[in-house]
Amino acid sequence: MVKNNPARKTTLEERLSIVEYCIEHDDNDSLTAGQYNGSYAQARSWVLKYRAEGIEGLYDRRGRKKAEGELTELERLQAENRMLKAKAKKQQMEIDLLKKLEEIEGR
Repeated sequence: MVKNNPARKTTLEERLSIVEYCIEHDDNDSLTAGQYNGSYAQARSWVLKYRAEGIEGLYDRRGRKKAEGELTELERLQAENRMLKAKAKKQQMEIDLLKKLEEIEGR
């Protein structure tokens, strides 16, 4: 974590080092944030995730889509609904394009 760029991506190894430092120093998140020039909240978040899930909790999963088997019924239906809306929108655009083409050719 860098003070001048708090949105900088960290590696798994960096996150693990930060968590280990924090735990070794009696869960002093403020001290850890100061040591690594990061935010208190981020240090705290990583420690909590590490305690709950182990090293798996420190992986960056942003942008990761759930596998089909991990979706709840509601999430599956919402995804299906989005797909159907996108398909309908595409079909309507094609219809509108064909109508416009016929209009131009009819002039």
